[in-house]
Amino acid sequence: MVLGALPAAAGGDAAAGRKRAAACQACHGLDGLSKLPEAPNLAGQVEVYLVKVLREYRDGTRRNEVMNVVAKELTDADIDNLAAYYGGLQIEVLPPG
Repeated sequence: MVLGALPAAAGGDAAAGRKRAAACQACHGLDGLSKLPEAPNLAGQVEVYLVKVLREYRDGTRRNEVMNVVAKELTDADIDNLAAYYGGLQIEVLPPG
């Protein structure tokens, strides 16, 4: 992946993103830690990556039956805010074993 292909982070509002994330919690958890094996963790993801994939789901260039429907309702501001919220969550990664 070429870093230049990612959109610039728009500096979303993490507090607004947390409110909007209530709709995401059934699959991804409000804390960004997935409750379902088929849903990825969002906590600690790179903000520009989250913006990129959410826009792709919304535009239909990335396919997932659930996410394409959910993302159609998101504005650019919603996407920036969700990315700021989930990207700003700190997670602790433990070594295996």
